[in-house]
Formats: sequence, structure tokens, C-alpha cells
Amino acid sequence: MFIVMIASEMAPVAKVGGLGDVVFGLSRELEIRGNPVEVILPKYDCMRYDQIWDLHVDYHDLFVPWHGGAIHCSVWQGMVHGRNCFFIDPHSNDKFFNRGGFYGYHDEATRFAFFSKAALEYMLQTNKRPEIIHVHDWQTGLVPVLLSEVYKFHGMPDQRVCYTIHNFKHQGITGSQILAATGLHRPEYYFSRNQMGDDNNPHALNLMKGGIVYSNFVTTVSPQYAWEARHTDQGYGLGATLEIHQNKFGGLLNGVDYDVWNPEIDPYIPYTYNPETTDHKYGNKKALRDRLLLREDYKPIICYVGRLDPQKGVHLIEHALFYALECSAQFVLLGSSPEPNINDHFWHLKNFLNENPDCHLEIGFNEELSHLIYAGSDMIVVPSLFEPCGLTQMIGLKYGTVPIVRGIGGLLNTVFDRDYDGRPLEERNGYVFYQPDYPAIESAMDRAIGLWFDYPEEFKKLMLNGMRYDFSWNHSGADYLNIYEYIRHK
Repeated sequence: MFIVMIASEMAPVAKVGGLGDVVFGLSRELEIRGNPVEVILPKYDCMRYDQIWDLHVDYHDLFVPWHGGAIHCSVWQGMVHGRNCFFIDPHSNDKFFNRGGFYGYHDEATRFAFFSKAALEYMLQTNKRPEIIHVHDWQTGLVPVLLSEVYKFHGMPDQRVCYTIHNFKHQGITGSQILAATGLHRPEYYFSRNQMGDDNNPHALNLMKGGIVYSNFVTTVSPQYAWEARHTDQGYGLGATLEIHQNKFGGLLNGVDYDVWNPEIDPYIPYTYNPETTDHKYGNKKALRDRLLLREDYKPIICYVGRLDPQKGVHLIEHALFYALECSAQFVLLGSSPEPNINDHFWHLKNFLNENPDCHLEIGFNEELSHLIYAGSDMIVVPSLFEPCGLTQMIGLKYGTVPIVRGIGGLLNTVFDRDYDGRPLEERNGYVFYQPDYPAIESAMDRAIGLWFDYPEEFKKLMLNGMRYDFSWNHSGADYLNIYEYIRHK
């Protein structure tokens, strides 16, 4: 079946977070299964153009209706590591996508409302008629609204929409100017609580809510996060809407790209290994120590890899660092924060600990080093306050790096506590704690570090349990195809 993805990101050309990885990984899996996939993206000026092959103009004169007139666009085509991509390039004084960054501007809702309209207009004018249009996050929440209210009456009556929400925190709250710009008009209709009216502000439209109401099926990125969005404050005010639309809402785990994250074939690590050759992992441990000037000693390395933002439980990450040192372990951190005060704090910590031979903080991000950290560490901490899916714990499992995680969102769907989970012993793969406080993470770390020192053979069994899990796109790809088939025939 022919599928078009419409998204604001796709790795590696335009990647801010996990959304970009998902759009690439899922598209690739769908194509492996024999389905042609095209991806429509904004043509940002700050994209990784070195990752696009044969970039050329596919459609010169696309006129997108806007504010009673039209904005002239070109649509470019290029291949990104096998994905067939189309890039919307508006020639407008608004410079929607020529700002040197992907997000963070005052007119965010207008920029992506235009992108949503332009993507549909392009499909209409070029006679692209996919069976499924798959859209992502609030930035494309307007696509199913426009399809249902406008484009289905102009030659696109049969297209079905799957809408994936990667994070409920950002919803695209905006005002009536979006209706005037896109030609939807009728504010009294769209501001209704049954349509796009925000449940918490009668004077606001909610683009994510529009996506939920108008799509044929809505997914989020793990079963646990789907439950949390409906029943806890993780829905950020959309719980009632999800309750109304519960029959078309579910959670599917994201996958990991094992062509990239796989210790058997990883080009960034000095010693490749698999469950039969885990001794090679210790060559990587030595290489990691050599690179980061850590002392060679009989002790485990605990790591953290990822953004340092409040969502990730920054206070718990810092506490884990000092607690690891207290427990005769070593600690390695790789990450940076979008918030200057957090970044400054971790630079201060780095300087304070600079002479300590048992820890290293690398403030920033280095793809090559991240692979070596996964391969050379014994454990990884993921103490998130909320976590829709999480990839670091799944990557850790693949590399035999035992995860210590907080029991929330996708972490709870992928990590099963060695001591307390109800599954058979051979299916348990890490340590889970629940309260976002110091005693909770200390308890989980105590158990993990204690097992490493006192029962090394048992620790190795736990490593192997994790390495045998398959969190590739293989399973989720099949689940998404089942959803597509279901909505195609509704």
C-alpha cells in the first residue's frame, strides 16, 4: 500500500529528537515489507544537505492558498539513505523555514499550519493518492482537519490518516488566525470543544486535539504512555478527548535501528561482540577508560547518555553520579541541556570532578563516543520524570549494558526488574524504581552494583537476557501495517 509520511523532522537530515528517528526507522521498515513510502518535510535552510542525494526541484510552481491569496512554493525531491523525500520550499517574506533553526519561533503554529496545507496541496496537484497519510505530533495535526473539511471535496475522498503523538506536552495552542490563513474560517465551529477548541482555554485552538478528533487512528509511542495520557496528568489536558476517542487510540513501542545500534557490526567500537562473545565487551570497557582517562580498576562503569533536561530527571542523574562514586563504581555522562542554567551547572560539576579518576562528564553530544559508552559501560541510568518511549534503555539492552530505570512510560514496557518482576527469570533484564527521589534510585543502584560485585555470573546472565530482546522496528512495523489495513476498510 502507498504511504505518505508528513512530519517536521526526519533523521538524519532534520533531527531534534526521537521523532526524526521514528519517521526514518518506520518508513524504512514499511518499505522493507514491500510498501512504497514517500516523506514530505519542510525545506529548512539548516538541514544536513550532505545527507541528501540528487536533490532537485520536482515541482516548480505550487501555489498554496493562504489568507485569501496564495504563496508560491517549489517542491524539491531527494533521497535520504534510501528514503524518497519531498521538501516544501515556500518563496515568502515570512521565511517560514529559513531561520537557521527548526523550532523556537513566535509564529510556530503559523509555520506548521502552512506546511500542513502545502503538503496536502502538493498531493492534490500532483495526483498523489496514498491509501494512508501518516502524520506526526502537533506540527501536522492540521493535516487530518484540512483533509476532512476541505481536500476530500476536491479530489481526495479516500485517504485515511494515522496520527502519531510522540509527546503530549507540546500541543500547538493557537488562535483564530490559523483558520483565516488556511481557509477553514467558521471560528464558531472549530472553537467547539467537539472539534479543535482547547479544553482548558475557550479562546484557543489546539492543533493536537484537531489531529486526534479528525484522524482515523491515533497512536502514541508505548502502551504505558498511552495509558498515562488517558488517565494521568501526562495527557496535559487531553485526557477527556482521548477518552471520547478511545476506540481509535493505542500505544505502539518505537523501534531501534539495529543497523546503527548493534554491537555485532558497530563501526564506532574497537571490539564487536554478540551474546556468544560478551568477553569482547571488556575490550571496549578498557578502550572507554583509556579515552576518558579513567583508572583501570575492578569496578563497574555506570553511564548516562542523553539530553540533560528536566524531563530526564536531572536531579536524579546528578545524584546517581555521586552515589556511584560512593559505591565504588565509575560514572560516565554524555549529554547537554537546551537550558543554559542546567548546562552551566553540569559544567561546574565537570570542573569540580575533573581530577577524579573514576568519573568523566562530556558536556555536548558526540555520536561516535556514545557508541563506545554504550559498549564499554556495565549499566545505564534512565531516571526520567516522564518518558513516552525512550531509546537509550533499548540501546543499552542490545549492548549488554544493564538499564536502571524509573517505572514510567515506555521504560516500563521494555525493562523488567530482576528481583521483583512477575516474568520468568530469563525474561528479566534490568532494575526498576518508581518514586522520583533519592532513596528510590539508590535502592535500584544498590541492587545492580551489589549483583555486579558479589554475583558476577548472575550479572552476566542479566546482561544476556537483555541482549536477546528484539526491540527492532520489525514488530512495530507489522503493528502499524495492521492499523493501516484496519482504517483502510473502515
